[in-house]
Amino acid sequence: MVARSSTARLAAVRALAVEMERPTRPRVFVTRQLPGDALARLAAQVSLRVWEEQLPPPRDVLLSEAREVDGLITLLTDRVDEPLLDGAHRLRAVSNVAVGYDNIDVAACTARRIPVGNTPGVLTETTADFAFALLMGLARRVAEADTYVRAGRWRTWEPGLLLGTDVYGATLGLVGLGAIGAAMARRARGFGMRILYVNRRARPDLEAELGLTRVDKATLLAESDFVSLHVPLSAETRHWLGRAEFAAMKPGALLVNTARGPVVDQAALVEALSGGHLGGAALDVTDPEPLPSDSPLMTLPNVLLAPHIASASHATRGRMASMAVENLLAALEGRKPPHCVNPELFP
Repeated sequence: MVARSSTARLAAVRALAVEMERPTRPRVFVTRQLPGDALARLAAQVSLRVWEEQLPPPRDVLLSEAREVDGLITLLTDRVDEPLLDGAHRLRAVSNVAVGYDNIDVAACTARRIPVGNTPGVLTETTADFAFALLMGLARRVAEADTYVRAGRWRTWEPGLLLGTDVYGATLGLVGLGAIGAAMARRARGFGMRILYVNRRARPDLEAELGLTRVDKATLLAESDFVSLHVPLSAETRHWLGRAEFAAMKPGALLVNTARGPVVDQAALVEALSGGHLGGAALDVTDPEPLPSDSPLMTLPNVLLAPHIASASHATRGRMASMAVENLLAALEGRKPPHCVNPELFP
C-alpha cells in the first residue's frame, strides 16, 4: 500500500515537471466578442479571455487585463495609451479590429517595440456601399418617409410630399481619396455625378479612370451638392468642417460622414442645419459615440443617424476578426503582422 502511494506521488511529480517544461501559452485579452470563427481559432493557440458584455470593458478592467497579457485585440472604443502601456510589462502585441487606429498611441507602442496591427482593405467596398446608401437615403428622405407612413399620416398621393434632392447628375465632393473614397467615386460615376475631390496628393490614375477633378477646399465646398468625408482622424483633419466651412458650403448641400465624428465640429453642424443653410446630414459617426439622447441632432428631421455600422456585414466583420487574429499571432511569434501599422519594428 505504501509502495503504491509512493509510486503515485512520484508519477504526479514527474507529470508536473513535464508540464512545467512545456512552453507557456501566450495570454490574450479580447475586448469584445467578434463575429465568425476567428476567436475559436485563436483559443486553440493561446490562453484566451474575452469580454462578454455588450458595452466595452471599463477602463479599470482594461488596465487590469493589460497587465496580465501578452496580446490585446482591441476595438475603437478601447484606448491604448501611455498609462495602459506603463503597466503592461508583458504586452508584446496589439491588434485593432478596424482600419483606423486613433484609439492607439502608436508612437508609445513603437517605443516599447510592440507591433500594432489593423484591418485595412477588407471593409472598403462594404463601407462605400453604406456611405452611398446614406447619401441616397438622405437625398430622398427615406427615413422621414418611413416615419411618416408608420405614424399613420399617409392619406393620399401629393405632388409636394417629402420632396428630395436628385442624385443623378449632381456634384459630389469627396474629402479624402483613399481606398474608400475611390470606391465611393466609382459608385457615384454610375449615377452620372460630377466628382470633385481634395486630397493630400493628386491621383491622376483615378482622375483618368473616373473623371475626377482635384480642387482646393474652397472650391469643393462652394460647388458640391453632396460632401462625403473619407479621411482618418488626425490633428490636421480634426474639425476639418467647422462654422466657417459650413457657411462656405453651397446652400442646401448635404453632408455624409462615415469617417470619424471629430472630423466635423458638431456644434457648428447643428447651427448650420438648424439655420437652414445645410439641407441635411447623414452621420454614421458622431462626437461623442454613442450620441447622447439629448443631442440636438436627435431632434432634427433632416438628419439621418446610424450607430457606426458602415462595415457591418457578416462577411466583412468576420474577415476583420480573422485579420486581427492573424496580426496578433504573427506578432506573438516575433513575425511582422500581415497588416502592421508600425513596420519599422521589422527592418
